[in-house]
Amino acid sequence: MNKILIIPISILLLFSCNNINKTDTKVFKIGAAVFSHETCTFCPRETGIKEFEYYGPPLKGNDVLSEGAYIKGFANRMKEYDNVILEGITSPRDALGGSSGSWITTEAFDKYTGLMQDDIRANGPYDGIYLSLHGGMAVTGVLKPEAEIVRRIRKVAGDIPIIVTLDLHANEDHELSDVATAVIIVKRFPHYDSHYQGERAARLMVNILKGDYKPVMSTRKPGVITPSVYQGTGVSPAMEIMERARRWEDRIPGTYVSVAFGFAYADVPDVGATVMVVTNDDQKLADQIADDMNEYIWRVRKEFAGKKLPGPAEGVSLSISAAKKGKTPVIIADHSDRTGNSTHIMAELIKQGAKNFCIATLADKKLIDRLEELDTKTGDKIIVMVGGYADEYAGTPVEIKGTLEYFDKYSKFNKIAVVKFGNNNTVIITPELHQVMTTDILKFLKLDIKNIDILLLKSRVHFRRGFYETGIAGAIFEVDAPGLGPADLTAIPYKNIPKNIYPIYRKD
Repeated sequence: MNKILIIPISILLLFSCNNINKTDTKVFKIGAAVFSHETCTFCPRETGIKEFEYYGPPLKGNDVLSEGAYIKGFANRMKEYDNVILEGITSPRDALGGSSGSWITTEAFDKYTGLMQDDIRANGPYDGIYLSLHGGMAVTGVLKPEAEIVRRIRKVAGDIPIIVTLDLHANEDHELSDVATAVIIVKRFPHYDSHYQGERAARLMVNILKGDYKPVMSTRKPGVITPSVYQGTGVSPAMEIMERARRWEDRIPGTYVSVAFGFAYADVPDVGATVMVVTNDDQKLADQIADDMNEYIWRVRKEFAGKKLPGPAEGVSLSISAAKKGKTPVIIADHSDRTGNSTHIMAELIKQGAKNFCIATLADKKLIDRLEELDTKTGDKIIVMVGGYADEYAGTPVEIKGTLEYFDKYSKFNKIAVVKFGNNNTVIITPELHQVMTTDILKFLKLDIKNIDILLLKSRVHFRRGFYETGIAGAIFEVDAPGLGPADLTAIPYKNIPKNIYPIYRKD
């Protein structure tokens, strides 16, 4: 009797395995593209084709698949699937100046979305497309750029899964979730999890194509706007908001709970926080989670959006006091300077007699060019005016009398300058904004962090990666100097944002 039973079961198992193998042998062709920009619409310089192609022409093919952490994560995860062909779709590079660039020109937007469409027509059809976007893009004449990118892709790609990943500074609303199949947003700032979210997007894509996942989405706008400097996920309440999202995902496998804190320095109608939830064919659950996250963000709005930071005089005074108490190095974050050219805090450090301070960095292309024209050499004594001209908030140029300690290449810059002046003070001058996130530039220039009492950085939150989380900083002061990215958002002359958003128009 047992022998009779073994034969049909074995046959059944063999038949079942053959069916699984047949399913797995279907090859899925997936395209991937990147078009990412965080647009500060209050900055003076527009972002056009020249800026997007400053570092080279648009990327093609395999070069696209290594453009940024999100898309690398997506590509690396896809390598684990034998039945996937992944192709890069023509994509623009990062633009010169990053978020110090203002409105993207219609010409540039049309060119790069057009190249993507041409590539899809030529190399498609695709079973699915992954888009590594930012969410903080602002384009002249295009109200909802990321949603428009997806619409234009769909015109040529058809009704296929299109999965989008976003930065947590995204300004989005239902228009994106209406046209995308799924949206996933990073949960950490600094963005440690960009690669991981790309991997999650890849896994979700394959599950959708196999028929194992039927995504439905729910989107909410809590009506809260916060400056970037308050959005670090290592501090409250940003930390608790993201942890709440993770708890939902842990409790209910197969859910994707995303929160974008928004980018306050874009004068666009969908500015502010956004909640986007993806579930497997359960709209009721998606709505429940979205409502919960929406209500929680509103509940903590005062702690999140109602903080105040010291101005330059107070911030420098606090920093000098902390340094005298031995809490070195003291980190000053000049978070509102998006051109890198502002001198407000530098001037205050000099005025208050600070010593052993280092400014890393100050952007001044005119000075770099002038030093080169004069054939200035390392070791030369110089008297120069630095910074203070890039925009209406930059302050005034500051006179420096000192010694040129370094004048050569660093990273992507052909020339940077290091000037030693005053009471053992140093300023590192770059041609463009360079946001220092770690001690790498100091090590390269042989500037010992142990000998620096006060370190002034042009950074909002990213500096915490290399100075707070490593335990290097003895004290940290975020200073609200005049600039294009102030913490006090009521100082910004908005024209297009919602009239019911907290704390600008909607008060307690």
